[in-house]
Amino acid sequence: MAQATAAHRSRISTWRRTLTTGNPPEGATDVVTRWIVLTRAAVAPMTVTAAAIAALLAVGHPDVNWLYWGLAAVGILLAHAANNLMNDLADTQTGTDEVDYPRALYAPHPILSGMITKRGLITAALVVNALDLVIMIVLTVARGWPIVAFALAGFLLSYAYTAPPLRLKRIGLGELDVLLVWGPLMVGGTYFAGTGEITWGIIAASLPYSLLCVTVLMGKHIDKIDWDIPKGIRTVPVLLGERRARVVTQAMMLLFYFGVAACVIAGFLPWPTLAVVIGLGRLAFVWQYFHEPRPASPPNDVMAPLWPLWFAPMAFYHLRRVSWIYILGLAVGAFVGGGLYF
Repeated sequence: MAQATAAHRSRISTWRRTLTTGNPPEGATDVVTRWIVLTRAAVAPMTVTAAAIAALLAVGHPDVNWLYWGLAAVGILLAHAANNLMNDLADTQTGTDEVDYPRALYAPHPILSGMITKRGLITAALVVNALDLVIMIVLTVARGWPIVAFALAGFLLSYAYTAPPLRLKRIGLGELDVLLVWGPLMVGGTYFAGTGEITWGIIAASLPYSLLCVTVLMGKHIDKIDWDIPKGIRTVPVLLGERRARVVTQAMMLLFYFGVAACVIAGFLPWPTLAVVIGLGRLAFVWQYFHEPRPASPPNDVMAPLWPLWFAPMAFYHLRRVSWIYILGLAVGAFVGGGLYF
């Protein structure tokens, strides 16, 4: 009994560490750990937050259906997983991902690490997309053709992010891709599934959060500049140069707060979401690191598993901390402050 309990705790500890860093402990080969690594589930909280925002914006709506919202929430989580699987496959096939490229350095690469074969990765992507297709069909029957528009737009943008012929990341459009996917498509689409309608106000309300998601990608692309330039990958940070890209990322972080305030003034967000100003303390902490170049080596054991990423984890840290405050503000607005529909 004691041994079984210890083994159970060990597995949970392994999953927690893998979810936190994207890197499994040495020798961890169980199915759950492998799936966390394969789908890059460490960044799944970004999508969970998008679903939560959609839910809290829908509280009090006269036609809200929480079953449909739940199906859509599962759908965007599966879509995020499929996106990561397809991106790794496309980047491997086009020669972008190699053993000395950051994708294979900050976490085990599904194919290059030997964790799964190319055929296995294709199969996994097909299965996840098939599950998403089933959800899309169910929600389309319930809510109508806009579900197809949201789902196909998300799929095409996810596929085109790295796959030929568009390869949006390679031509400086990957950042815009993320802005659209984590805002209007994820938040807006999940909101539509739950309520049966979409407004320009909801689209506007989705943008401050999706801008935070873009800051994480900007940080990642800043970290990869030295690797991307020789490969001809022209991300926004490559086009701007590192110094200006760091300044632009800082501006995006700050714009989140102004965006929330503007949406509150316009009536698109409930007033308690102004509590995000508490996150300015976290922004000040992260801000200072964006003023300075990336260090030559990881400064501590916490950053070592993520190396050579530096700015991306900093931006993700800010996103996670302020997201909790944002969600809490939305919840207070929905259940105490009157929300948007009471």
